[in-house]
Amino acid sequence: MGLRKLKPTTPGQRFKIINAFDEITCTTPDKSLLAPLKSTGGRNNQGKMTMRYIGGGHKRMYRLVDFYRNRDGIKAKVKTIEYDPNRSARIAKIVYEDGQKSYIIAPHGLQVGMVIQSGKGIAPEIGNTLFLSDIPLGTVIHNIELVPGKGGAIARSAGSYAQILSREGKYAILKMPSGETRKVLVTCRATIGSVSNPDHGLEKSGKAGRSRWLGRRPRVRGVAMNPVDHPMGGGEGKASGGHPRSRKGLYAKGRKTRSPKKQSNKLILERRKK
Repeated sequence: MGLRKLKPTTPGQRFKIINAFDEITCTTPDKSLLAPLKSTGGRNNQGKMTMRYIGGGHKRMYRLVDFYRNRDGIKAKVKTIEYDPNRSARIAKIVYEDGQKSYIIAPHGLQVGMVIQSGKGIAPEIGNTLFLSDIPLGTVIHNIELVPGKGGAIARSAGSYAQILSREGKYAILKMPSGETRKVLVTCRATIGSVSNPDHGLEKSGKAGRSRWLGRRPRVRGVAMNPVDHPMGGGEGKASGGHPRSRKGLYAKGRKTRSPKKQSNKLILERRKK
């Protein structure tokens, strides 16, 4: 995994730092694992704009990624490591012993030719999916379920991971990517290792056009708007706008927004660091 810093032959390349794609072994996705992906441009079924700053973007196909990893006891061989335009991590195509193909989120260090599997009684090696009750303490994990059987929901983006700190009864205590310490049922599954492409956070677009390719239109600051458009708008000259708040007037940047009645509050032992 490496980064490419380009020579400043044009203004757009002066500050551009992009991924070298060293780990990619195949550039053509498997057609049987693709699905159409419709772009809305931020419009609803009446054609009216309901989300601002969305539009354009390169045409994509969705890769059917298996977040469940519930084919227990069947070995699978890693065939390719591929680029996925819909996520920051790399994906790996695996083929099971019975011939079924699947995409999974590629852990950091997974190589073509490696054999992986899931279920009880297997070794806690990179790419294997186990129940939290079977994973040794201190192990780095990703693609973690929060509800048994619902599929991985936590630590799926590039370079992210969680860690098992301890177990208490039917709960495992995890340190989440945000720094939060939380209880998760030991009957939930997780995959060993951290997510691939850890250098993703060091990339720099270099120009506004690369954001447009991702479907992001220019975002207007509230302070730059008129009072009719935003609570922070208006004022003589470059007024700062008072306390930061959303377009609907709710305080931002510091005010707690999590519901005090949320059921999962009792499972959170320590909140994330600010």
